[in-house]
Amino acid sequence: MTGPSRAHPGEAHGGAIGRRLNWLRAGVLGANDGIVSVAALVVGVAGATTDSAALLTAGAAGLVGGAISMALGEYVSVSSQRDSERALIAKESRELRDMPEEELEELAGLYRARGLSDDTAERVARELTAHDALSAHLEVELGIDQGDLVSPWQAAFSSAIAFTVGALLPLLAILVPPPDWRAPVTFAAVLIALALTGVVSARLGGTGPLRASIRLVIGGALALATTFLIGSLLGTTVMV
Repeated sequence: MTGPSRAHPGEAHGGAIGRRLNWLRAGVLGANDGIVSVAALVVGVAGATTDSAALLTAGAAGLVGGAISMALGEYVSVSSQRDSERALIAKESRELRDMPEEELEELAGLYRARGLSDDTAERVARELTAHDALSAHLEVELGIDQGDLVSPWQAAFSSAIAFTVGALLPLLAILVPPPDWRAPVTFAAVLIALALTGVVSARLGGTGPLRASIRLVIGGALALATTFLIGSLLGTTVMV
């Protein structure tokens, strides 16, 4: 005996899982930015001086400035995206009001393009239009869910938090150990963290973790080595 098809409990479907993965991926990338940028900053300063106050000042400034910059950038980007989506929703609403038959035929045509027969596409288009014409057109024609528009404030806050969490690692790694161990400990902590974020981002993207981790570790090592060398050279020059 068969009954109505039901989704598996707890299983995400449709665009929800895609949006969730995008948020997770953005969080991982934000944390990675915090790790690399603040680590490069404090390691560069550590190449010039072992003064804890100078390291704390540089690291804290990099953390706060970077978090604000990430938040502002994300806010502007998501605000522009949401404004565009709202404009498309308004345009589609006007077209449904002024040209209902043309819009119905357009929706049926979209389903025919997806492989449905003429009769099935026509029936599906009419049933969806009767249920919620605007949502049907937004989903099929534009890929928009009007009930799930991204909040710019949420995006900005999430980006700032992810950056801050990542930035705290190199800041603590450069301040806690004794002066002679600061640079090596920071190098090790940062490279391990980058390897882990590479694994996480690869898993979220459904790709192999090894290549992603190697790219991040090599890039991070080059950034740290370069800034440490510059800091050492500038520190020596100033002392002379």
